[in-house]
Parts: sequence; C-alpha cells; structure tokens
Amino acid sequence: MTTTYAPVGGLGADEPRARFYDLMATEWIKLRSLRSTWIAYGATALAVIAFNAGTAYDTYNYWPERSAADRADYVRAGIPLQEVFTANSAMVMMLALGAIGAVAIIGEYSTGTIRTTFAAVPDRRSVMAAKTVVVTAVATVFGSIVAGASFGLTQAILDGRGAGISMGYPGALRVVVASALLAPVCAVVGMAIGSVIRHTSATMIAAVAVILVLPIVFTEGRHWSAVAGHATLYQAWLRLVEVGPRQTDFPWTTGGAWTVYAVWALTAAVLAVTSAQRRDQ
Repeated sequence: MTTTYAPVGGLGADEPRARFYDLMATEWIKLRSLRSTWIAYGATALAVIAFNAGTAYDTYNYWPERSAADRADYVRAGIPLQEVFTANSAMVMMLALGAIGAVAIIGEYSTGTIRTTFAAVPDRRSVMAAKTVVVTAVATVFGSIVAGASFGLTQAILDGRGAGISMGYPGALRVVVASALLAPVCAVVGMAIGSVIRHTSATMIAAVAVILVLPIVFTEGRHWSAVAGHATLYQAWLRLVEVGPRQTDFPWTTGGAWTVYAVWALTAAVLAVTSAQRRDQ
C-alpha cells in the first residue's frame, strides 16, 4: 500500500485550484474587514473635498469685490474649472492613496499573515494579481466619488454668484476623470513600492519621494528635465487639468499625459504581481 501526501503548502491531486474570482473575494474581505482602511479613505475624502470647497468658497466670499470686467474674465478664462480640483487637494490624495495602497500589502508582511496566504494558495502571482485588482477597483470608486463630489460642491458654491459651470463645459469631464483616476494609479504605485521594500517606514519615505518629490525636482528649464518631469504622475495630472494653452518652452499633449497614467499603472501592477514570486517572505 502506498500513501500519497499533499505537498506542504499546496493542494492534493483531487483538490480544485483556487479560482481567481475566489481570490478576489478573499482580498475584498481582507480589505473591508479593516476599520483603519475605511477611516483612511474617509479622512482623505473629507480633506480633499474640504480643500476644493474652501477654494470655491473663498471665491464666493470675495466675489462682490471684483469689478464687472474681472467677473467676466474669471468665467471666460475657465477659472471655475481650476477650482474643481486644486493642486493642494491632488497632493493630499496622491500621498494618502499611495500610503493606503502600500499598507494593503506591507500590513500582511509585517504581521506575517502573508505566509498563511501563500501557504493556502502557493500561486503567489495569482494572489498578488487579485489583491491588485481589488485595491485598484476600490481606489477607482473612491476617486470617482471624491472627484464627482468636488465638482458638484464647488460649482454649486460658485453658482451662488453666477460663476458655476456644468459638466458640459469644455474640459470639465477631462478634469474630473483625470482627478478620479489619480487615486487608483497612486494606490497601485504605493502597493508596488510596498511589495518591493516590505518595511513600513522605508516604504512611506519611498512613496513620498516617488509621488511628490520627483515632480518638484524636475523643472521646465531644460529639455531633459522637462521631459523627465512630464513622465511623473503629478505633472501629468497638471497637464490634464490645465485650462487654456500652456506657456512653456517644452509643451506636451494631453494624450502624452494619459499615456503617463497608463504606463505608471501597468508598470506598478506588473511589479506588484511579480515581486512576490522572486523573493522569500
């Protein structure tokens, strides 16, 4: 008589392999069961919307002091569109979502639960792919809600002075979509950094450097620096939300900015999925 044993951390010959749908369901349970995750999302949403609404209210408050010509120029130049999603709010969302994405993976490494996960499902790439999909989906919904709420609230405030715009205004939809997609891209980037570094403090420092510091380091003064700056997420967002022609020696297109979004997202996703396969826990 011979006895067949299942490999350690694996499945027996008669046991079905985990379906990708089941892995995504498991990752969703992990994410939604953490109260800290929803607190972080809620605090970020409030901060971002507050920044945008505060800017719009400031305009509303000082509107009577403007001359008739200034009021007309304000609307004609598309300034209400700039107040839909301000630079300060974009920075807050980028940093917060990068941190949330990083915590989604380094939290498991720091507690050691990632070993249990990989023991139950030895196919590490499938596990990380499922985690990436869930983090991306949740961050996309979050970004859509925040960007949509910011647009509605800021324009409702400005409309009190007759300066609000609708979603049909030229460039309005692009601003909302670009701001909404900033959330999932930064979340996946943070997750990729966390999957490579796997230490909380070092991951947070690296995330801040990649997301916030790099765009500031590269300026428009020289061609190589401008091109490098255009390849950063923050400057890509700035290009997508800007109103009117840009006065610069090295202009670039909105298509190029969307490409930057796509390249960052795909590169980060591939890095997050493959890094677990190449290193021990």
